[in-house]
Amino acid sequence: MTSRTETAPAELSELVRREEQRRRALTLAERTYEDLRSGIIRGRFPAGSVLAEGTIAEALGVSKTPVRHALERLKQEGFLTPGPRRQLIVAEISAERRAEILEVREALERIAVRRACEVRTLDDIDYLRLLLIRQRRAADTHAEDEFIDLDEAFHLGIASAAHLPMVERMLGNLRGFVRVIRLGTARNREHLRKVLAEHEAIADAIEGQDPDEAVRALGTHLARFNYPL
Repeated sequence: MTSRTETAPAELSELVRREEQRRRALTLAERTYEDLRSGIIRGRFPAGSVLAEGTIAEALGVSKTPVRHALERLKQEGFLTPGPRRQLIVAEISAERRAEILEVREALERIAVRRACEVRTLDDIDYLRLLLIRQRRAADTHAEDEFIDLDEAFHLGIASAAHLPMVERMLGNLRGFVRVIRLGTARNREHLRKVLAEHEAIADAIEGQDPDEAVRALGTHLARFNYPL
């Protein structure tokens, strides 16, 4: 059987265009925040790293003000913790906190997929399918970073399709921690393709408006406790 994500629709470029528009619309403080958050979840700033205002401002070519706002936001979200001499340090994630993050994430994702089955629009489904098309390409070329970015977009896209903005915001924060937890895990092509197949099963159930099947498919996906996604 041919997968629905094997043939890219003409609208594929629209997804890229929308992301570029979103990025341009961000304020300087928001762009700085995204740059620093990306550095943390991708491992460029590992746990224990000191993030100093002046050093970051110089590296990013911005003033200290947007850096200060970005660092404060990351601190409030739990990515940074206070250190000596008023330093901000990338936080370690304890075993207890890790368990809490994964448990809360699963509860929120179950809420999102069930509601998405009830209220999703055709545009929502098209968006999820476009993400899966790009994710298949990333899996085929073994582009791990792109695949994981698309994984995050897919799960947040479900929350968006559920029209639950608070759940979407909370999941966005939690998935950042999940990525930090699983930094350094090796992923081969076969693993990425299995993840993609599970995503397709979730999308199929949402499109078919079958909440029980959607929750079951999500449960299968999340049951792989050691998934690096």
